[in-house]
Amino acid sequence: MSEQKRLMKCGTGPVSDALGKGGAMDHGMRPWSGNVKMAGPAYTVQVHTADILMVSKALAECPAGHVLVIDGHGEPNTALWGGLTTLSAQLKGLAGVVIDGAIRDLADIRGSQLPVFARAVVANAGGAEYAGKLQVPVACGGMVVHPGDWLVGDDDGVVVIPVGQLEETIEKAERIVRAEKKIAKAIRSGVEVATLLRVDELLERKATEIFIPQLRVND
Repeated sequence: MSEQKRLMKCGTGPVSDALGKGGAMDHGMRPWSGNVKMAGPAYTVQVHTADILMVSKALAECPAGHVLVIDGHGEPNTALWGGLTTLSAQLKGLAGVVIDGAIRDLADIRGSQLPVFARAVVANAGGAEYAGKLQVPVACGGMVVHPGDWLVGDDDGVVVIPVGQLEETIEKAERIVRAEKKIAKAIRSGVEVATLLRVDELLERKATEIFIPQLRVND
Protein backbone atom coordinates (compact mmCIF):
# COMPACT_ATOMS: atom_id res chain seq x y z
CA MET A 1 0.00 0.00 0.00
CA SER A 2 1.31 3.45 -0.90
CA GLU A 3 2.15 6.13 1.65
CA GLN A 4 -0.80 8.15 0.39
CA LYS A 5 -3.33 5.38 0.97
CA ARG A 6 -1.83 4.46 4.35
CA LEU A 7 -2.06 8.06 5.56
CA MET A 8 -5.63 8.57 4.34
CA LYS A 9 -6.62 5.33 6.04
CA CYS A 10 -5.15 6.57 9.32
CA GLY A 11 -6.62 10.07 9.22
CA THR A 12 -5.40 13.30 10.76
CA GLY A 13 -6.07 12.44 14.41
CA PRO A 14 -3.80 9.40 14.67
CA VAL A 15 -1.19 11.15 12.51
CA SER A 16 -1.17 14.13 14.87
CA ASP A 17 -0.89 11.76 17.84
CA ALA A 18 2.04 10.05 16.14
CA LEU A 19 3.72 13.46 15.87
CA GLY A 20 3.49 13.95 19.62
CA LYS A 21 0.02 15.52 19.46
CA GLY A 22 1.22 18.18 17.05
CA GLY A 23 1.58 18.96 13.38
CA ALA A 24 -1.94 20.29 12.87
CA MET A 25 -2.66 23.53 11.06
CA ASP A 26 -4.85 25.89 13.05
CA HIS A 27 -8.61 25.50 13.29
CA GLY A 28 -9.26 28.14 10.64
CA MET A 29 -8.07 25.83 7.87
CA ARG A 30 -11.34 24.20 6.85
CA PRO A 31 -12.28 21.65 4.18
CA TRP A 32 -14.70 23.00 1.57
CA SER A 33 -14.90 20.39 -1.18
CA GLY A 34 -17.05 17.32 -1.63
CA ASN A 35 -14.06 15.06 -1.04
CA VAL A 36 -11.98 15.96 2.02
CA LYS A 37 -9.59 13.00 2.27
CA MET A 38 -6.14 14.02 1.13
CA ALA A 39 -2.50 13.00 1.41
CA GLY A 40 0.57 13.88 -0.60
CA PRO A 41 3.87 15.74 -0.70
CA ALA A 42 3.81 19.53 -0.72
CA TYR A 43 4.48 21.77 -3.69
CA THR A 44 4.69 25.25 -2.23
CA VAL A 45 4.05 28.77 -3.49
CA GLN A 46 4.25 32.09 -1.70
CA VAL A 47 2.16 34.84 -3.25
CA HIS A 48 1.90 38.56 -2.73
CA THR A 49 -1.07 39.39 -0.50
CA ALA A 50 -4.32 39.35 -2.51
CA ASP A 51 -2.51 38.53 -5.77
CA ILE A 52 -3.10 35.42 -7.89
CA LEU A 53 -0.32 35.78 -10.47
CA MET A 54 1.87 33.01 -9.01
CA VAL A 55 -1.07 30.70 -8.29
CA SER A 56 -1.55 29.86 -11.97
CA LYS A 57 2.22 29.41 -12.38
CA ALA A 58 2.34 27.03 -9.42
CA LEU A 59 -0.70 25.15 -10.71
CA ALA A 60 1.02 24.66 -14.07
CA GLU A 61 4.16 23.24 -12.46
CA CYS A 62 2.77 21.25 -9.53
CA PRO A 63 3.25 17.53 -10.26
CA ALA A 64 0.38 15.06 -10.15
CA GLY A 65 -0.06 13.43 -6.77
CA HIS A 66 1.22 16.51 -4.91
CA VAL A 67 -0.63 18.91 -2.63
CA LEU A 68 -0.42 22.53 -3.78
CA VAL A 69 0.23 24.66 -0.69
CA ILE A 70 -0.46 28.38 -1.14
CA ASP A 71 0.85 30.88 1.39
CA GLY A 72 -1.71 33.67 0.99
CA HIS A 73 -0.74 35.34 4.27
CA GLY A 74 -4.10 34.44 5.79
CA GLU A 75 -5.97 37.14 3.85
CA PRO A 76 -9.69 36.24 4.18
CA ASN A 77 -11.25 38.93 1.98
CA THR A 78 -9.66 38.19 -1.41
CA ALA A 79 -10.04 34.83 -3.16
CA LEU A 80 -6.89 33.19 -4.49
CA TRP A 81 -8.65 30.08 -5.79
CA GLY A 82 -11.92 29.23 -7.52
CA GLY A 83 -13.87 26.87 -9.70
CA LEU A 84 -11.67 27.02 -12.79
CA THR A 85 -8.43 26.39 -10.89
CA THR A 86 -10.15 23.54 -9.06
CA LEU A 87 -11.17 21.97 -12.38
CA SER A 88 -7.63 22.31 -13.72
CA ALA A 89 -6.04 20.86 -10.59
CA GLN A 90 -8.41 17.89 -10.59
CA LEU A 91 -7.72 17.14 -14.26
CA LYS A 92 -3.97 17.37 -13.60
CA GLY A 93 -4.28 14.77 -10.85
CA LEU A 94 -3.25 16.91 -7.89
CA ALA A 95 -3.78 15.31 -4.49
CA GLY A 96 -5.29 18.49 -3.05
CA VAL A 97 -4.95 22.20 -2.43
CA VAL A 98 -4.32 23.98 0.88
CA ILE A 99 -4.67 27.77 0.90
CA ASP A 100 -3.84 30.10 3.77
CA GLY A 101 -6.36 32.54 2.38
CA ALA A 102 -9.77 32.57 0.73
CA ILE A 103 -11.56 30.81 -2.12
CA ARG A 104 -14.66 31.53 -4.20
CA ASP A 105 -17.01 29.56 -6.51
CA LEU A 106 -17.93 27.38 -3.55
CA ALA A 107 -20.70 25.54 -5.41
CA ASP A 108 -18.17 24.34 -7.99
CA ILE A 109 -15.67 23.34 -5.33
CA ARG A 110 -18.29 21.44 -3.34
CA GLY A 111 -19.12 19.49 -6.48
CA SER A 112 -15.47 18.58 -7.08
CA GLN A 113 -13.57 15.53 -5.91
CA LEU A 114 -10.42 17.61 -5.40
CA PRO A 115 -9.80 18.22 -1.69
CA VAL A 116 -9.65 21.99 -1.06
CA PHE A 117 -8.78 23.50 2.33
CA ALA A 118 -8.84 27.24 2.99
CA ARG A 119 -9.66 29.88 5.60
CA ALA A 120 -12.67 31.60 4.07
CA VAL A 121 -15.04 32.07 1.14
CA VAL A 122 -15.45 35.48 -0.48
CA ALA A 123 -16.54 36.74 -3.91
CA ASN A 124 -13.70 39.24 -4.38
CA ALA A 125 -10.93 37.99 -6.69
CA GLY A 126 -7.27 38.86 -6.35
CA GLY A 127 -5.22 40.90 -8.78
CA ALA A 128 -2.41 39.55 -10.99
CA GLU A 129 0.54 41.93 -10.74
CA TYR A 130 3.23 40.65 -8.40
CA ALA A 131 5.76 37.85 -8.58
CA GLY A 132 6.03 35.33 -5.78
CA LYS A 133 8.18 32.32 -4.96
CA LEU A 134 7.88 28.65 -5.84
CA GLN A 135 9.17 25.68 -3.87
CA VAL A 136 10.32 27.60 -0.79
CA PRO A 137 9.39 27.09 2.87
CA VAL A 138 6.03 28.77 3.45
CA ALA A 139 3.76 29.62 6.36
CA CYS A 140 0.36 27.95 6.10
CA GLY A 141 -2.20 27.54 8.84
CA GLY A 142 0.30 28.41 11.53
CA MET A 143 2.75 25.75 10.36
CA VAL A 144 5.93 25.96 8.32
CA VAL A 145 5.65 23.73 5.25
CA HIS A 146 8.79 22.79 3.32
CA PRO A 147 8.68 21.48 -0.24
CA GLY A 148 8.35 17.71 0.00
CA ASP A 149 6.77 17.66 3.47
CA TRP A 150 3.67 15.49 3.51
CA LEU A 151 0.19 16.81 4.21
CA VAL A 152 -2.78 14.79 5.42
CA GLY A 153 -6.30 16.22 5.33
CA ASP A 154 -9.82 15.20 6.29
CA ASP A 155 -12.87 16.58 8.11
CA ASP A 156 -10.69 17.53 11.09
CA GLY A 157 -8.31 19.75 9.09
CA VAL A 158 -4.73 19.40 7.86
CA VAL A 159 -1.62 17.89 9.48
CA VAL A 160 1.94 18.44 8.25
CA ILE A 161 4.54 15.66 8.42
CA PRO A 162 8.21 16.63 7.96
CA VAL A 163 9.49 14.59 5.05
CA GLY A 164 12.26 13.03 7.14
CA GLN A 165 9.70 11.64 9.60
CA LEU A 166 7.27 10.18 7.07
CA GLU A 167 7.74 6.43 7.49
CA GLU A 168 8.17 6.64 11.25
CA THR A 169 4.99 8.72 11.54
CA ILE A 170 2.97 6.35 9.35
CA GLU A 171 4.04 3.33 11.40
CA LYS A 172 3.18 5.05 14.69
CA ALA A 173 -0.17 6.23 13.34
CA GLU A 174 -1.05 2.72 12.18
CA ARG A 175 -0.26 1.35 15.64
CA ILE A 176 -2.50 4.03 17.16
CA VAL A 177 -5.34 3.09 14.80
CA ARG A 178 -5.03 -0.56 15.77
CA ALA A 179 -5.06 0.35 19.48
CA GLU A 180 -8.12 2.57 19.02
CA LYS A 181 -9.99 -0.27 17.33
CA LYS A 182 -9.34 -2.47 20.37
CA ILE A 183 -10.53 0.30 22.69
CA ALA A 184 -13.68 0.78 20.61
CA LYS A 185 -14.39 -2.96 20.86
CA ALA A 186 -14.03 -2.82 24.64
CA ILE A 187 -16.37 0.19 24.86
CA ARG A 188 -18.99 -1.65 22.83
CA SER A 189 -18.74 -4.53 25.32
CA GLY A 190 -19.59 -2.15 28.17
CA VAL A 191 -16.20 -1.08 29.53
CA GLU A 192 -16.03 2.54 30.69
CA VAL A 193 -13.61 4.88 28.95
CA ALA A 194 -12.29 5.94 32.37
CA THR A 195 -11.44 2.32 33.14
CA LEU A 196 -9.61 1.86 29.85
CA LEU A 197 -7.62 5.03 30.45
CA ARG A 198 -6.92 4.11 34.08
CA VAL A 199 -8.26 7.45 35.23
CA ASP A 200 -8.71 6.43 38.90
CA GLU A 201 -5.14 5.16 39.05
CA LEU A 202 -3.88 8.42 37.55
CA LEU A 203 -5.92 10.56 39.97
CA GLU A 204 -4.67 8.54 42.94
CA ARG A 205 -1.09 9.06 41.86
CA LYS A 206 -1.70 12.77 41.35
CA ALA A 207 -3.16 13.05 44.84
CA THR A 208 0.09 11.81 46.39
CA GLU A 209 2.27 14.28 44.54
CA ILE A 210 3.69 17.10 46.68
CA PHE A 211 2.67 20.54 45.49
CA ILE A 212 5.42 23.12 45.84
CA PRO A 213 4.14 26.63 45.10
CA GLN A 214 6.25 28.93 42.96
CA LEU A 215 7.65 31.83 45.00
CA ARG A 216 7.65 35.33 43.62
CA VAL A 217 10.94 37.17 43.45
CA ASN A 218 9.79 39.70 46.07
CA ASP A 219 8.65 37.07 48.61
